[in-house]
Order: sequence, then structure tokens, then C-alpha cells
Amino acid sequence: MAELRWHPLIQDWVMIAGNRQGRPQMPKDYCPFCPSFGNVPEYEVMEYDNDFPALSQNPPEPDDVANDFFKVRPSYGKCEVILYSPGHNTAITELSDSHMKKLVDLWCERFALMSSDEKIKYVFPFENRGEAVGVTMPHPHGQIYGYSVIPKKLQLETASAREYYEKNGKCLFCDMLEHELQDGRRIIFRNEHFTVFLPFFTEYPYGVYIFANSHKQTLLDFTEEERQSLGLTIRDTAGMLDSLFGYRFPYMMCMHNAPVNSGDYSKDFHFHIEFFPPMRSADKQKFNASSETGAWASCNPTCPEETSKELREAFARYRESEKDIVRS
Repeated sequence: MAELRWHPLIQDWVMIAGNRQGRPQMPKDYCPFCPSFGNVPEYEVMEYDNDFPALSQNPPEPDDVANDFFKVRPSYGKCEVILYSPGHNTAITELSDSHMKKLVDLWCERFALMSSDEKIKYVFPFENRGEAVGVTMPHPHGQIYGYSVIPKKLQLETASAREYYEKNGKCLFCDMLEHELQDGRRIIFRNEHFTVFLPFFTEYPYGVYIFANSHKQTLLDFTEEERQSLGLTIRDTAGMLDSLFGYRFPYMMCMHNAPVNSGDYSKDFHFHIEFFPPMRSADKQKFNASSETGAWASCNPTCPEETSKELREAFARYRESEKDIVRS
């Protein structure tokens, strides 16, 4: 069973992926992403096709469950794993500048390849990090999904951006960044090409965003210098979060690019990355309970202006500790 089913109450497609339920339990002390086990060749960074994909470019026919009310469509798309390093327990903060550039280049390569399929409408690179978000494989990796539809949140985001542009003649994201910079209290750190900040409206205590300083729509619009800077900014953001409480901080990292094969977004969409760290303190997790889950009514139990101070202090500690780090 692998198909998309229409959710009429929110007008969105839900991935039904019964094939993933039958994933085998990995043998103890075995890792399919470590070259030493023979499943993958030697590499620095590498794309690996997901063994149990929720989406496929050769999807099975949907189950015979549809009628004039219940709608289904094939689970067309692509699911890839991006291996960050051959080191099983290597943290992203341990990767060298050149290694981070190779990782960004691989994201760009895979983004371009997925985008070349006209049936794919949204390409979504992401990373789940830590047991608190359900990760069972510590080997450093992320994923990229290519969807045949634009997911609901991205529909809302792109529609809001277009509405703002049509009303104001300016990019919503550029304006947001300008206002955050003018206020200053929620800015964590900034370099020539990217700004890391805790948004005015953040739903998570430490839910930082990374915004491109220039108006670019996708990974493919960045110069070589900007690609290098993006890798270092992501690494520094992870290091800042790790320094917050002195352990490898769990998070979900979501890259928001403009949709592909879906029209022109050059004026109104702006590349950014959203982080969703589940911890609200060193030992307490923020759970999305009934209000957040059932009503999409988010509640942040902390004040962004105060948690921004914590994050800036954590970033300062991380930068100080970097003086003693030797990266291969």
C-alpha cells in the first residue's frame, strides 16, 4: 500500500505508506551508511536512494478504495537520503569548511535533478536529528523529498508571500528580515550572506530561522561563495544549539525553496531554513498537544526576546570553543 489520499477537510494530500511499516529491524552494531559494512562505497558525501520510500517515480497503482467521494492518486515522487559523512558518530559541527561546501553542492545537485522531473512540484531537503524527534540511526544524514504536489504549509506560505507582494510591491521575507534587523533583539548572528534569528512569531522556544540576505529563491540561485557560506552558517547554527545546554541538540531542519515546475516565484519567494528543536529547556521537551495538533494553534511557552539572549550566549560559547577544534 503506497498512495496519496485526499483530505477534504484541509484540502491536502496525505501520504499513505504501508510499505514503510514493514521495515526490518537493523541488526545490532550494523549501519547501512558506514562503508565498512559493505552496503555503500567509500565516500565523503553521498546520495542514497531510500530503501523504503513513501514516494516513488514508479509508484504502484493505488488500492481499490476510491469512489466519487474518497479520492486517491499514485504516490509519485522521490525520496533520497543524503549522507553527510562516512563517520558513524560524526557531528555536523566536526565537518571542515570544504566538507560543508561539498554537502551544499550535493544538496544543489540533487535539487536540480529532482526539479528536472516535470511531475515533481516541490523539492524539500530536511534533516531529523536526535532521538527526541524519532531518529534511530545516529549516522549523520538528512533527506530530500520530491513531491508531486505542493504541501499544504508551503501552499500557505507561497500564497501569503504572493498576496503581500501584490499588495505592497515588496518581498514578504525581505521585509521581515529588514524589520528583524531594525529591532535587533531576536538576531542571533549574521554574516555577509545569511542571518540567523529567532522570529517574532516563533512557535518553538529555540526555533531559529536562517534567511538569505539577498533575494534568492532556491539553492540553485546561490553563488559558489554563498554556497560555502550556507554550509558554514548551518554548521554554526547546529554548534550554537549544541552549546545551549552542552549536548548534541535535537532538531528538525527544513529548507524552504520556491516550488518547481509550478510557475514564476522570482519576485515573491525567498530561500530560508526553519529549525524546529523539540526541547524547551535542558531536560524538558515541548510536546505539541491538542491545541497545536488539533487546531494548529501554536503556543510558545517562552518569550522570544529572552530566549534570543540565551542563544546569543550559546553562540558566543560555541565560537570560543571553536578555537580549540581541529577539523579534518
